[in-house]
Parts: sequence; C-alpha cells; structure tokens
Amino acid sequence: MRERMDCVVVGAGVVGLAVARALALSGREVLVLEQENIIGSHTSSRNSEVVHAGIYYTPDSLKARLCRRGRDLLYSYCIERGLGHSRCGKLIIAVDPDQLEKLEAVSAYAARNDVHDLVRVSGAEIAELEPNVVAIAGLLSPSTGIVDSHALMTSYEGDIENSGGMVVCRSRVERIEQSGGDLICYPGDPDGIEIAARTVINAAGLFAQDLANSTSGLHEAQIPRQHLAKAHYYTLNGRQPFKRLIYPANNKDGGQSIHVTIDLGGQVKFGPDMRWVSTIDYDFDDSKRQDFIAAIKSYYPTLDPENLVPGYTGIRPRIFGPSEETADFRIDGPSVHGVEGLINLFGIESPGLTASMAIGDYVSQMAKTAIRG
Repeated sequence: MRERMDCVVVGAGVVGLAVARALALSGREVLVLEQENIIGSHTSSRNSEVVHAGIYYTPDSLKARLCRRGRDLLYSYCIERGLGHSRCGKLIIAVDPDQLEKLEAVSAYAARNDVHDLVRVSGAEIAELEPNVVAIAGLLSPSTGIVDSHALMTSYEGDIENSGGMVVCRSRVERIEQSGGDLICYPGDPDGIEIAARTVINAAGLFAQDLANSTSGLHEAQIPRQHLAKAHYYTLNGRQPFKRLIYPANNKDGGQSIHVTIDLGGQVKFGPDMRWVSTIDYDFDDSKRQDFIAAIKSYYPTLDPENLVPGYTGIRPRIFGPSEETADFRIDGPSVHGVEGLINLFGIESPGLTASMAIGDYVSQMAKTAIRG
C-alpha cells in the first residue's frame, strides 16, 4: 500500500522536529517518521542541554552562523511559549598561567564570530561569582544558558500538528528510491505503508548515513563517513555548589574539557569526556572515574568524590575522526548530490540543539529549490 505526502522528514530528534516545524509553518504538508517509540530518543535527549553563545566555531561556518541565529530564536521562542530555560551564563576559566593565553584565544575567536558580550573577570571576581571555583582569570559569557530539551521538542511537535502535520513513531524508513518523479520511502515493517513524497529530509542523526547508503541515486563519495563520539556525564549528589556553567579553558579544536553544567532542576553534571566508539550503545563505563575526579578538582578542589555518581551517556554523530580537523554541519541538497527533492543532514552534533530553529529555517528555504515537479 502506498500513500502520498508533500514532505517527509525522517527522524524526530530536535533538529528533525525543527525542520518539520519550519516546513509546516511555511504551508507544506509534512509527515515525520521516527523509528523509536518516542521523539528525541538519541542525541537530542543525551546531551548537556546547553544554549551555546556561538563562541568556538569556525568563523562564517554553518555551525557559527546557525548557532548565533538559533540562540536568539530559541530564547525568544522559550519566552513566548513559557518553556523552561535559564540564561544562567557561563564562566570560561584559567586555573594556571599556562591557560591565560588560551583565554585570549577564546576572546579573539568570539569576536570573529560576532559574539561581543564576553566579560573579562579576575580570580577575585570569579571567587565572588562562584565561591567554590578556584581560578586565576576567566571570561563570563552572559548569553550562554540551558533549556528543557524535552519540553522544547514537545513544543515543536505541537507546532507541527497544529499546522496540519503529523509525527509518527515506530516507523523506520528502510530505504528511499526514486520513482516517476517521486521519492518513495519504504518502511522497515513489511506490513507498513510506503510513502511517496516530493521532498524528503534525511534528519536521522546517528542513522543518517545508514539511510543515505540505502537511497538510490546517491554515491558513496557523496556520503561522509560517520564517526561515533561517546560522552560520559557524572552527576553530583548533595548541595548545588554552582550558579553558572563552568568551562575550563584547556580546550582543543573547539571542544571542551570536563566542565560543569546545571539542569533546570538544579542537578549538577560533569562532562562530557569523549571516546571514539564503533557501535551505538549507552552503557556507562566507570573506568575513567579517576580522570574525571582529577580534572574536576583542578577547579573545584573541595569535590567529595563520594558524591560523584555515574549519570548518563550520549553519542555524537560526527563526520570527522581522531586527528582530523573539526567538520562543519553538512546540509546537502540536490546541487551537491543530484537527487532532486532530497536533503541530507550529516554531522549535526553540538550546537544542533541551540541551532535547531535556525537549521529548520535554513532547510525549509533550501527545500523550495530542491522541490520535485
């Protein structure tokens, strides 16, 4: 059995939902197909829930531009809808003189990315702002915050449905084929319904490459290799010792070391680390606990290790591997791969949550020229 739709979005993570929302609000008929039982089951619900200011990304990259715009759209949307969020701010800190130069580099990078609200703070000022943090200098980012990612995704889903769209879970797309001017989405369930669409958005996240490799007309060279980066987060029992996010300055290639995030319920989380893996699993490996403790104590020396407990893990769908340059988002339309009506999203990791609304608008505009027929 086959049904016809205008647009199909594969994947109901925060980015897939944001894309579907933008398409639906523009007047397109939209169906979102999600293979899991609930929306946002993978990367979207296993992250830091940070609203990034847009400091670290390569200037003029999609990550940089969409993060800045997405940040502003996201804060406005949360205020308008009454969604849980907090512009709590972030301290980027140097704990020894060797890191002062890195603070200067962060400040210069922020300016190149049109982030001009960083405030230099001394060690004494840090002690006033965050009495439990030991550092000699820092940068305060007032535009950084946190958001309730689950409430955000639920709100996006509501906007899709209120605009006439649908989100259907337990609906895996096995493959996509071109047929008579349409793109046919074949279900993983042999009793499922085939969907013929004018436009298909592959927003499958961790599974985007799998779907692309099962799409007729795409060549191997047009599909970036996926690298899975697993992150571990520990949580802190007891009293909350921080008011803001705390990021040590010893970052490499735009990635942060073990830092502090706080959720809207006041739960303190330390992480993420980053370990390259070959399969998707969310088991927690406690073997590097002592490395976490040492990293945390470098700026939070009064940490009681007994209060540090395993939290959760997440996996980033990266398109660069060990020792490779950090890659930008890949949002590929027909001008890249030649398959009319298809848009593939690859490597949508951090700051995908922050940038989600901006990514939605970007893809919605791209879909106007990618449309079939």
